[in-house]
Amino acid sequence: MLKPYMIEGVVEAGCDEAGRGPLAGSVFAAAVILPPDFRNELLNDSKQLTEKQRYALRPIIEREAVAWAVVEVSPEEIDRINILQASIAGMQRALDKLAVRPQHILVDGNKWKPYVPEGELMAVQADTVVHGDATYMSIAAASVLAKTYRDDYMLRLHEQYPQYGWDANKGYPTARHYAALREFGPTPYHRLTFDLKLTDQPSPKKKTTRKSAAK
Repeated sequence: MLKPYMIEGVVEAGCDEAGRGPLAGSVFAAAVILPPDFRNELLNDSKQLTEKQRYALRPIIEREAVAWAVVEVSPEEIDRINILQASIAGMQRALDKLAVRPQHILVDGNKWKPYVPEGELMAVQADTVVHGDATYMSIAAASVLAKTYRDDYMLRLHEQYPQYGWDANKGYPTARHYAALREFGPTPYHRLTFDLKLTDQPSPKKKTTRKSAAK
């Protein structure tokens, strides 16, 4: 059973992201502050839930959370600053958007940067938690929001580029996705710093630009 909080009696926000591994699309990050008495037996790490369960949980989390926010970080920014930095930046921007300022932050994973809210001089106390989305309710709630909002986004992109199978793979590496990349090349939504396994990929001394990839 997930834990309701790490530190009792403080306003605690859980953060998580979805979409670090895909070859295409934005990464989505979420921050959620749950009431200390929040309980839901279905809530768990979004990867352990079915799609139907995730979408059933989303309105419950949005309705009952003290505050929540979801942020998108584009493929262009991912290519510019790398996926780890983009994920951290997204989670911190989600924290910026919360209607309530947290006193403590729980982050899924083991990487973080000091988060100093606008107008403040000190960073908010934060703890990284490996498998935090399977440990704390607020992180699990953030994982559900990030995952479902990203899935919605990838389904919209699939309507523009159906040949890549994004309705099924959501931009992750699959045989179909790689085959489509070899046949059609990358879209403007592909992450050009990722290994796209293109047969005509340039040598390491050359740099592929997003402009040329979008043609």
